[in-house]
Amino acid sequence: MAARRAAAVGALVLALGGVALAVAVTVQEFPRGLFVLAAVALGAAGGWYGLLHRGALRIAGLAVAAVGFAAAIVLLVNDRLLEVAVVVAAVLLSAACARAAFGVRVRLPHVPAPQRPILVFNPRSGGGKAERFSLAREARARGIEPIELGPPWDLERLVREAVAGGADGLAMAGGDGSQAIVAGIAAELDLPYACIPAGTRNHFALDLGVDRDDVVGALEAFVDGGERRVDLAEVNGRVFVNNVSIGLYADAVQREGYRDAKIRTLLDTVPDVLGPDRAEPDLHWTGPDGAEHGGGAGILVSNNRYRLGRVVGSGTRPRIDDGRLGITVAGLPPGPWREWTARTFDVGARHPVHAGIDGEAATLEPPLRFEIHKRVLRVRIAPAHPGASPSALLPDSFSGTASALLRIAGGRDQVTRISTTEET
Repeated sequence: MAARRAAAVGALVLALGGVALAVAVTVQEFPRGLFVLAAVALGAAGGWYGLLHRGALRIAGLAVAAVGFAAAIVLLVNDRLLEVAVVVAAVLLSAACARAAFGVRVRLPHVPAPQRPILVFNPRSGGGKAERFSLAREARARGIEPIELGPPWDLERLVREAVAGGADGLAMAGGDGSQAIVAGIAAELDLPYACIPAGTRNHFALDLGVDRDDVVGALEAFVDGGERRVDLAEVNGRVFVNNVSIGLYADAVQREGYRDAKIRTLLDTVPDVLGPDRAEPDLHWTGPDGAEHGGGAGILVSNNRYRLGRVVGSGTRPRIDDGRLGITVAGLPPGPWREWTARTFDVGARHPVHAGIDGEAATLEPPLRFEIHKRVLRVRIAPAHPGASPSALLPDSFSGTASALLRIAGGRDQVTRISTTEET
């Protein structure tokens, strides 16, 4: 508790100090601040124009962006470089302290260890993490049978054969697409499941509360770990643990060479999806108002809601057991995106739809039917790991965050429960 209070005090002091210094510099340098804003706006407009076009037009747009941002930097630097650096550092340190103040570690209910658990590992995932961390040897040392995934790369068949042979606990070391397959089987058969963070980014592990830096330690989930129940979502009967994207990202994933040059492929895809010569999107869906809509640069449907556009905790899911799909449609007025939650979501189209399912390319036959199944997956978490998302205790609003930090700093933090199955 003392560490959380110190972190909360640090976050508040740094934030107030940074804001006060920024206001003082702005007042003293008026009207230079207006010119800085104009230069930034010019740079942003030029950069956006460049992304939407190719060839000479892209070069021209990016050149304008470079000039605009360079002008903003020159105007800022002048004789105020130290003050600007202090403001930036204060903001970054305040965010880091806030993350520490809202950090969580839960005590999950202890359950008996499975008698014949297995670990399926993909030797290619995460640049070869399974071999680098000697996962097979470490699993055997804990009474877990390791099974290497290889040709013909039929993960579902491999797992079902292991279950038929007596496996009573399923662990997967691989990317989130592989995690979804094993998690789906575990939920179907009501078997305990463990997520071993041996993929590249391990987004599912992060939101489950698995320490992504402790690959070997995650195996302790099947030794003396606690258990929590979480949701799984599906689209047209296919399980996903994170999200399904339609639009810009989904089109990029489909292209040859995406895995070897992701940024370049995304940039090449932008003009086709958002540029002036783009084809009208062949999608229609029902919004939270019950009205039929179409268009948008992209649609993201997630297994529970993501925090988006926040300084702290952005890109994570505070909960993964809420029984609600997170739905985000980008590129529609009045803002950069619209988001809401629902138990089901339907997308119609006249042609097959390109999609990215947990980061893997897929083509789906319309209509697309998204559903969520509440708390169907029995997840085991190692006792040394957090056991909940890093944003589990973060309020959604800026005012709520400030109020919560004040309560923690004053020793009046009243948060006692994350969900009905987890305790702080």
